[in-house]
Amino acid sequence: MSPDAGSPAAARAIAARAGKVSSAAGRLPLSTLLSQALVAFTIEFDNEAEQRSVHSTTRGPAAGARGPWLTSQAMWANFMQFIDGEGVLLSEVEGLARITNLSGLKRWGYITVGPAPEEGGTKPPRADLVVRPTRAGRRAQEILRPLAAEIEQRWVQRFGEDQIRGLRGHLASLVDRFDIELPPYLPVVSIHMFAGIERLNGRVPKVPGAGPGSPPDLSVLLAKVLLMFTIDFEAQSNLSLPTSANALRVLDDKGVRVRDLPRLTGVSKQAMAMSVGLLQRLGCVVIEPDPTASRGKVVRLTGKGGKAQDKYRRILSDTEQQWQVRFGEETIAKLRASLGPLVGEGTALHSPLFEGLQPYPGGWRASVRGAETLPHYPMVLHRGGYPDGS
Repeated sequence: MSPDAGSPAAARAIAARAGKVSSAAGRLPLSTLLSQALVAFTIEFDNEAEQRSVHSTTRGPAAGARGPWLTSQAMWANFMQFIDGEGVLLSEVEGLARITNLSGLKRWGYITVGPAPEEGGTKPPRADLVVRPTRAGRRAQEILRPLAAEIEQRWVQRFGEDQIRGLRGHLASLVDRFDIELPPYLPVVSIHMFAGIERLNGRVPKVPGAGPGSPPDLSVLLAKVLLMFTIDFEAQSNLSLPTSANALRVLDDKGVRVRDLPRLTGVSKQAMAMSVGLLQRLGCVVIEPDPTASRGKVVRLTGKGGKAQDKYRRILSDTEQQWQVRFGEETIAKLRASLGPLVGEGTALHSPLFEGLQPYPGGWRASVRGAETLPHYPMVLHRGGYPDGS
């Protein structure tokens, strides 16, 4: 979940480069502002969930009692919150299953999937499978259900009620104008890492027990606005926004050390390996021995990769300009103004978001090197849905 530790001087150099890369265009893109706020919210949510729950990780069961495998907010927001105690037909949540990790949630101990009860001695068709929470899954639901509201209240206390109320209002005004229904969180990325919204089948079921007109929490608003921006970006791009905003963004034709990529991007070693592997298969990068060291490798942009990087920057700018036309310059300017003070430069040295990211002692994030920068786009993988690909 973390790259190997380097020398303090190397760490400072990488942190400085991460900040320089972030601000190379003069200001962070809108998608980056949205992404880093969502990543920070999610990590804070996950840290609290880990502290309160009985669970298992690669370090073994928590508190000596075996529980389900620890997962991230995405698995709750896009699936587990829709499964009530009596169970729901798989056909009702099949779109959500496609954008999360149904087999993972079964394997990790949160749900079961089995036949619907027979009625009048008639065996139901295979399509009528029922998803039910396990006992551990129900307990996880009880713990997770209030967390988003609690984290949002912490943000109110940390950043000020006016700041968060303004951010919420600007996000909600955009969501109200979207012409497609979006899930509460970003989908798990597939091999090419596109948004994959078509896997949802255009339908999001209602959350059991949610009252009419219940306002979405701040993370839902952030995720929906970011996902809509992503859809518009990817409609013009042959490379996904997660791949472009993280791996492609920090590369150059001179070469970047593979071991430095997680620290430059804030994205896990595993997620970086996926992204770089994809770029290599597409001919955008080459991986070569590090010419300055006896071991290790560097990733270098090819001519095709340089053109892809330029195209990413152009489409990113064009998409934001298109949003200014579509939603109004003032609307986008106000959204930027409400996100900017929270995000800062997106680095540990220059972002107020890091104030809430200190893990609890004993948590898995406390055992790995702390992030020096937040991802420019969440990397939600099948591994558990963590926003940095851990």
